[in-house]
Amino acid sequence: MSELTQSKTSAPDKQKRHDYDLGFLLSYENIAWYEDGVVRILDRRIYPTQVQFVECRTPEEVADAIAAMVTQSAGPYTAAGMGMALAAYHVRGQSDARQLQALEEAAERLSTARPTTESRMRRVTGGALIAAKAAFDRGESDVSQTLFEVAFDSLERRYERMSRVGENLISLLPDRATIMTNCFGETIVGTMIRAAQEKGIDLKLYCPETRPYFQGARLTASVAAEMGADVTVITDNMPAEVMSRHHIDLFTTAADAITSDGYVVNKIGTLQIAIVAKYYGIPYFVTGIPDTVSIQDISIEQRDPDFVLEARGVRNTKPEVKGYYPSFDITPPHLVSGVVTDRGILTPYTLSDYIHSDEGEDDYYGGLII
Repeated sequence: MSELTQSKTSAPDKQKRHDYDLGFLLSYENIAWYEDGVVRILDRRIYPTQVQFVECRTPEEVADAIAAMVTQSAGPYTAAGMGMALAAYHVRGQSDARQLQALEEAAERLSTARPTTESRMRRVTGGALIAAKAAFDRGESDVSQTLFEVAFDSLERRYERMSRVGENLISLLPDRATIMTNCFGETIVGTMIRAAQEKGIDLKLYCPETRPYFQGARLTASVAAEMGADVTVITDNMPAEVMSRHHIDLFTTAADAITSDGYVVNKIGTLQIAIVAKYYGIPYFVTGIPDTVSIQDISIEQRDPDFVLEARGVRNTKPEVKGYYPSFDITPPHLVSGVVTDRGILTPYTLSDYIHSDEGEDDYYGGLII
């Protein structure tokens, strides 16, 4: 058990939480956790080779950790929420106006840490600002605990909703199923495996390694192995071979954005696997909650090209060789068999049925599922 699971910060007992029976990476305290003026973030760049936490003592350091990929997938949203609690801690007891100014500055810095996910980040930080203003109206002079509770509650809501997504996803599978993933889909990886185990489905996973950070090999495969699933890692140039010679029931990923017009923005490599899956008649189901933005609103983040010239810090090319590193690619709707949500399975052409729902669950945190 991580030292963070011994946290003194107020939170429900582990047995009552929606992260029960999930892998180490998916325990709330092992994503990002605020306590006593520090946000601790598990360094996913080196896990599982090393288990280390980056300690952030300012919201700027939290934003830097997000930008540097200390955490990824849905981790940045949790880190941003905890970063807002940290920002409140630094100005506790000051005037409401000064505290609000500091929180707004922190919100801007955290929201823009990674450009592709800025719209979702602004919903996280915007929700924290709403909660802080309400706390000021109640006469609170230190809103750090309030903002921690907001971040914690968002985790509970997301995990509960992703548990429903996991159940809906495994409803597509036979009793013995083999699936292929890409990158690390965060909560859905654990909830899918947990739901399959609870239903008695014999689940096997193929995980492309997902260069250059190897999230598939280090993160997805680690969670699957910890939870007792049969998991095999393949290199990023093997999906076509595996799909051509091995029976794959389904290709599935999470998404950094599922646009209102049916496009899936996800870790680079998703598009090519979706193309191969289409060729071999294998359905591709993306999991998550549809966004309200269109594909024209999405900016694809270009990261340091040097990362593609190396593998875990070891340079593989001559100095004059160039690299190219878009973090995400865009899969068009005609390659997507369906979008698995907490309310059911939609086509990429009927996402408005979800977005326009009056069920009332899409508050400022609840829709942040990736």
